[in-house]
Amino acid sequence: MDLLKWSKRPAAEVDATKPQVNVLRGLVARATTPLLPDDYLHLLNPLWSARELRGRIVAVRKETDDTATVDIETGWGFSHRYSPGQYVGIGLQVEGRWHWRSYSLTSIAGDAKVISVTIKANPEGFLSSHLVDGVSPGTVIRLAAPKGDFSLPNPPPQKILFVTAGSGVTPVMAMLRALQHRGDMPDVVHVHSAPDRESVIFHDELVALQENSPTYKLTMQFTRENGKVDLADLTPLVPDWRDREVWACGPVAMLDVAEQVWEEAGRSDHLHIERFAIARTDKGGEGGTVTFAKSRKTAEIDGATTLLEAGEGLDIQMPFGCRMGICQSCVVPLSGGYVRDLRSGDERREGDRIQTCISTVSGECTLDL
Repeated sequence: MDLLKWSKRPAAEVDATKPQVNVLRGLVARATTPLLPDDYLHLLNPLWSARELRGRIVAVRKETDDTATVDIETGWGFSHRYSPGQYVGIGLQVEGRWHWRSYSLTSIAGDAKVISVTIKANPEGFLSSHLVDGVSPGTVIRLAAPKGDFSLPNPPPQKILFVTAGSGVTPVMAMLRALQHRGDMPDVVHVHSAPDRESVIFHDELVALQENSPTYKLTMQFTRENGKVDLADLTPLVPDWRDREVWACGPVAMLDVAEQVWEEAGRSDHLHIERFAIARTDKGGEGGTVTFAKSRKTAEIDGATTLLEAGEGLDIQMPFGCRMGICQSCVVPLSGGYVRDLRSGDERREGDRIQTCISTVSGECTLDL
C-alpha cells in the first residue's frame, strides 16, 4: 500500500477516470522528475495538455476603436460542436497571474481548429483591455469549454427578432453568420443600437447581409443623435414583434425593460436574454474577510467585490462559467459564515450552496477552495 501511495503521489491532483491511470502517471512522473508527463507534452507543443484546454492567439483584428476580434487556435480536447450564441472562457497570464473572463463566440462551429471571440475593451475591465490592445499573436492561453443557453436552435424559428445594443451584437453575429452559412435565413428583423455609426461593431458586414439577404431587415439606431430605442413602443419599428421569437443582448437597463415589456404582453416564454453584467442591487454586503480553506489564503474585500473575483485575485483556481449568475458553474457550498447575493440582497449562511460570481462576503465567510 505504501508503494501504491508513493507511485500515485506525483499525479494526485490530476483528474483520472480510473485510479490505475494515476498510478501510471505517478510512476512516469517519478522517472521524469521534476517534470510531469504533461510538461513534456508542453515542450513538444504548447497546445498539448491532458490536464486543461489550451489555445494560441493567431491574430487580433480591430473592429472599432475599442473593439477587436481575437482568433484562437485551439488545442487538444476543445469541442468545436458549439451552438451559435454560446460563450467561451479565456484565461490569460499577465505579469505572473492568471485572469479569467468569458466572451461570446463569433465564429461558426465546424472542423476548423480556430475559434473567434469579439471583445470590447472595458475601461474597468483589465482583461478585455489587454486582449484588445496588449496581447500578441502567439500568446498561449487557457480555455474553458463553450457554454450558454443563449443559442439559436437548428432548425431556427420561422420568424425571429434580434434586439441588440453595443457589444450585445456579438452573440447575435454568430447566429447570423451560422444562418447565412447554412443558407437558411428565415424572416429576421434586427434592431441594433449604438452611439454612432463608427461604434457599430460589424457595421459593414451587417449592411452587406441586409443587401444580400432579402429576408433580413436591419434597423440601426444611433443614440447620440436619435436617443434609445423605446422597447415599450416597438410596434412602429416591428409591427409583428409579438409573433416573433426574440433574442436580446445589451446593457442591463435595456434588458430589464425588455423583460417587463414581454411579460406584460404575455410573451415572456418567447424572450431569450443574454446579460454581460450583473444587475446589482443597492443591498450589497458590507464586505469583510473571506477565507479559502484548502488554499490557506484570506482576503479583505468590500461589499461590491464578488467571491469569485476575490479568489482569482489570490490566484486560486475558481470554478466559473457565465460570471453573471446564470449557468450555475460556480456553485460551491458555504463552509462557514455569511454571504450576500449582489442581485437580490438575500443573505446566505453556512451549509447553503452559493454562486461565487454574484455573492460577496457579509462579515466573514469560509469556502472550501
